[in-house]
Amino acid sequence: MENDPAADSGHTAIPLHLLRLVSQGLPVGGFSYSRGLEAAVHAGWVTDEAAARDWILGTLRANVAQLDGALFWRMATALEAGDRERFHAMNAWLSAGRESREFQREDRRQGEALLRLLADLDVPLAREEQGQSLTYAAAFAIACHHWRIAPEAALKGFLWVYVEGQVTAAIKLVPLGHTAGQRLLIEAATAIEEAATRARSLGDGGVGNLAPALAMASAWHETQYSRLFQS
Repeated sequence: MENDPAADSGHTAIPLHLLRLVSQGLPVGGFSYSRGLEAAVHAGWVTDEAAARDWILGTLRANVAQLDGALFWRMATALEAGDRERFHAMNAWLSAGRESREFQREDRRQGEALLRLLADLDVPLAREEQGQSLTYAAAFAIACHHWRIAPEAALKGFLWVYVEGQVTAAIKLVPLGHTAGQRLLIEAATAIEEAATRARSLGDGGVGNLAPALAMASAWHETQYSRLFQS
């Protein structure tokens, strides 16, 4: 038997399929959405690197971990347990939690794009779910389940997608230099670990949005005169 370097070193192997799924090159259109950041920049709330860090990591903790992350965790573990009914119930909950038309449209379109891609890649569950209205988180959970990515790792990857997308948008919008973007991503690593722990630990009564400024920014963006992003 060949030696397993990962086992010898005491480290857990990185799920390479997860790296592919969190890549900005995944063709689901994520590059065209700022999730309210463009409106926050337009309003003068985010003007430099420090403000971008506070906005991105603040929304990660108060919004994404509390809602998207918590419900993604439930969907991923439901699929692992073979509980499709719970999976659909959590998807419906997440869809109902979107506070603006743009957030609803973004989630629906990215979910459709990822589900379509997975079906084209012959993922059986994605084929079965075609025609369903799935959130991006639900489609991502299906992808991770298919490629046997453990829910713990999948959750961190899911949160990384949000943070990296926000940093990429901030580089264009604030604007920030690429070195500043890297500083934000480095700092985000700890925040993502904390957010993942929070998302896994929440009871049903703690799931929800705690970011009214984000909801306001998203609503304002719908009528913003000049826009680079769709949300």
